[in-house]
Parts: sequence; structure tokens; C-alpha cells
Amino acid sequence: MNQIDLKFALLLNEIRTLSKQELYHQIRLSFANISDVTKNNMIKFFNQFLYWGRIDEKDNNYEEIELKVKELKEHVDDFEELYLNLEDYRSKKLLYAILNNWVHYDFETLREVTEKCYDDYFDLDLIPACNAEVFVDLGAYTGDSTISFLRNYGDSYKKIYAYEITPKTYQELVSNLRDYPNVVCYLKGVGDKKGSISVVNSMVDASANTVFISDDGLIPMVTLDEDIGEKITIIKADVEGFEQEALMGAVNHIKNDHPKLLISVYHKNEDLWKIPKMIKELDPTYKFYLRYHGSNVYPTEITLIAI
Repeated sequence: MNQIDLKFALLLNEIRTLSKQELYHQIRLSFANISDVTKNNMIKFFNQFLYWGRIDEKDNNYEEIELKVKELKEHVDDFEELYLNLEDYRSKKLLYAILNNWVHYDFETLREVTEKCYDDYFDLDLIPACNAEVFVDLGAYTGDSTISFLRNYGDSYKKIYAYEITPKTYQELVSNLRDYPNVVCYLKGVGDKKGSISVVNSMVDASANTVFISDDGLIPMVTLDEDIGEKITIIKADVEGFEQEALMGAVNHIKNDHPKLLISVYHKNEDLWKIPKMIKELDPTYKFYLRYHGSNVYPTEITLIAI
């Protein structure tokens, strides 16, 4: 056993040993002990994005901590299974850093695991080269991930499909990618069934816009299995909490094509363990890696790379 294994085992033992109430009070105490500047920035962040629950100290509302405690206590075995299924210690140390931040507000370990060498999604140690790829960009935004793909791998791709849900952002996407051949942009959402969606605009940034299924929604929702007939070789998904649904709508492609999967796993607490488990159940041959491009204060921008 090395130091990362030992630290992770001790952390899981701590989570298992404490009751929900004891763990909640421990995290509350850790939160109280961080600097006021950092604490206020975290509260502002949580209350702006609303993915992980609110914090309002005046009303004694610590929903964000309550939700973390629930996830940790009810799924500690799932986090352990994920740790055992990760292929490298870079990934294992990242998982430890995430959970230790949840429990102890450990900022230093998060800083140590932040990726500084490669672009988000495209780790050249894991995916060193691409050739004749059919790349699907879910949550394409203004084309930043697609352009990063092209910068890293050149123009040897076969086809690129870029999906975006916000009309104004979609126009920027089309403009930014118009000079690249064999790139198709869609103003569509991607989920686990065909239908329509409405877009809820984020007050912070259009990249954080969210969706809800609506019979009278203005944006069509499709599944990848129905929408793309050819073999897919890479799927990138950053769809603001809709990643599980997007994957369930691509079951046939995952089972038959075995595409490389580059999935954001931080919009819901459960995404971190549940999405790898979903993929493993669809195709047990996948190997899992975690990479991190967020800040050292709270763990966001976590990418699961499944190959």
C-alpha cells in the first residue's frame, strides 16, 4: 500500500465510522474554519450555480453540506469501487483530493492534481493520436472544445457533430466552425428520449445554461442512437447535469462502437461514481481515468476519460 492508497482508505474509514449527523457537524466545523474571503466566495459560487445546493448562513441553511453528507454516507462503497477501477494513481489521487475537499476543505491536494500540461478532455498520454475520428461534441458552446480537438490532433478527422442548445450561442458556434470541413452544427439537446426542451438561461454565463423537458419546448431533443447513423469514435459531453441522460441515449453506440468517452462528472454529486458505473454496465471493457482542470477551492471541471 502506498501513501495515496493509505490516505484514501483512512478517509473512507472516517466516513464509514461517523454517523450522518457527526459527519455533517465535522464538515460544518471545517467550513467555519476557512478564511472569510474564501468562505464568502464559495457561498456566492454555490448560490449562483445551484448544482450542489445552497448555503445561507443567516438562515442556517447548509443544503450544500447536507447533500454532500448524504452522497458520502449512502455511496461510500460506490466511491471505493470507483477508486479500485481507476487505472492510474494520478486519477486515484484526484478522487482522494475531491472527497477530502468535500469533508475537510483540503485545498492543497486539489492544487497538486490540477492539470497544467494538456487541454481539458485531450490528455495526450491517454489519447496520443486521432485518425479518421467521428467526434461528437455535446454542449459545444461556441466551439471551444472542438477547436481544442483540432489544435491537438489536426485535420485528420472524418466528421465532427457539434450540439448546442442556446440559440445565440449556437450562432457563435456556427460562425467559429464555418471554415472547417465536415463539421455539422445542430441546435438540439441530446438526452435519453426524443422530445423537446426549454432552456433556462444562467445569470452567470451562457455556458451554464440548463434545460428541462417540456412538451412545448422550442429546442428539439434527440438521442445519439437515433440522430447519428454512422459509427462514433469519440463523445465529449459537458451538458450541465444532463450527462447521464445523454449517455443513456447513446447505449447502442457505446455497446457497438466503443467510442472514447470524455464526460464531465461534477454537475451532480452522484455523477462522480454513477456515470462510470453506468458505462461499466454497458461495456465492462472500458478503462477509467479522471483529470482535473478546476480551481483548488471547490472541485469542478472534473473529466472522466473512459477508453
